[in-house]
Amino acid sequence: MYWGLRKLQTLNGVKLFVFDLHRLQSQRRQELGNMETSQRDELSSFLTVLPPVDFCCVYGSTLHPNNQDKSKMVDYILGVSDPLQWHSENLKMNSDHYASWMVHLGGARLITEVADKVGVGVHFNPFVSWNDRKLKYGVVRMNDLVQDILDWNRFYLSGRLQKPVHLLVDNLDIEDVNSVNKRAAVSAALLLLPSKFTEEDLYAKICSLSYMGDLRMLFAEDTNKVNKIVKGQFDLFQSMYKPFLEDCQTKNLLRFSSAETNLVQDSSLSASRSLVSSLPASVRSQMGKLLGEKKILSETGRVSGEVCIGSREVAARCMEKVMKRRVMVSSARQAVSGFLAAGAINATMYLSQKMRKAWNSRS
Repeated sequence: MYWGLRKLQTLNGVKLFVFDLHRLQSQRRQELGNMETSQRDELSSFLTVLPPVDFCCVYGSTLHPNNQDKSKMVDYILGVSDPLQWHSENLKMNSDHYASWMVHLGGARLITEVADKVGVGVHFNPFVSWNDRKLKYGVVRMNDLVQDILDWNRFYLSGRLQKPVHLLVDNLDIEDVNSVNKRAAVSAALLLLPSKFTEEDLYAKICSLSYMGDLRMLFAEDTNKVNKIVKGQFDLFQSMYKPFLEDCQTKNLLRFSSAETNLVQDSSLSASRSLVSSLPASVRSQMGKLLGEKKILSETGRVSGEVCIGSREVAARCMEKVMKRRVMVSSARQAVSGFLAAGAINATMYLSQKMRKAWNSRS
């Protein structure tokens, strides 16, 4: 079962349509127009050899302007209603995409169980050859994807969707649901930033949220990864977050200045409370356990908890602690799941490539 957008409006008390839907769709069409039709067709052609999906996006270096390097791996996220059924069908069509031990020992059931019970609900097939390119695709249950987008319960794919992606399939309007995720990302980033900063600082902070506590950053990721992502896709970040910054400006949380540090935010306690209130419920709940919370009775009679904030700095440190813990657990679980899913040879190849980039960035 999927949640329709009308139902999503009331899920966990989150208001989805804070922004003008037509404006978001118009901007999205503009972003998609920036991708050459030939490139989009090439990326979409891979889906013809897979079972049908409800959601598909492409991310990573493929999105960098003027990227003509076909040696780099193309990354896909595929959303499906039933991973067990989908992997069963895909094994008949593309058994060579999977680690041989998983195919022979348990098939689709083992693949799904490793993703759900060891990892964070995503199964990745790396080093898949298609049209002289290397691809990696991750398969996730649609309900799990929606929950992570709305509540950051795993903060895995929700973190990915806070960065630029190109949608190839979106049958269930995940693009619109993701507006909640992006709004929360802006609030979290503002809470961690000083009163004056640049637009690039803001996008770098948003981008860094999903790497806080990531164990791979210690030894297997480029230390300059965040800056490279933001500088390489700055225009995409701008178009992606423009309506959310305008909303902050309308609420007097943020204003643009002509100075070199072209953004100034309200750092008052009331503004900080407003930012915290825009974070997902699971994050607020964890913060409430650490800082304390008071019960608020709404006009509709609904009781909700409000995090007790003594100062902006304390609130920022608390949120950072909660997010680091969440990312650390998810990244560790997914690393183990990914090693099992890829098989020893592919996993070693993938890790060695990552470590080579990491060491080059440190030298």
